[in-house]
Amino acid sequence: MSQALLAGLARTTRPQVAVRRFLALDAVVTGANGIAYAAASGPLGELLGVDAGLLFELGLFLTVFAAGVGWLASRPEPSALAVKAVVDANAVWAVLSVVALVVWLEPTTAGLVWAPVQAATVAGFAGLQWAALRAATR
Repeated sequence: MSQALLAGLARTTRPQVAVRRFLALDAVVTGANGIAYAAASGPLGELLGVDAGLLFELGLFLTVFAAGVGWLASRPEPSALAVKAVVDANAVWAVLSVVALVVWLEPTTAGLVWAPVQAATVAGFAGLQWAALRAATR
């Protein structure tokens, strides 16, 4: 994601708007990822070196999570507690992605590239959401 895009999303005189925008961006990216994992778990599993059944279940989870994050983004003033829960879930996902890569999974080269990129993206969402929430609760 470009810094210009992120700066544009953060630019507002109402910090609550930035929170909603970063939640919405998270929902779109996570939802697309979840749908792809669920719909193409076989081919993506082969590409990444991840069991297709696991990828399918992760896809379903991500799709439901994205729907919840999208709903939260649609609220005029998302609850700080709910936003913190999303930030925490994103941070845990990012850490577990790296742990799974090292401890449990036997990925292909594509999987070795994809897992850290995906973890960094999710960690980035957590950081952006946390910063926007802090600004909104000042």
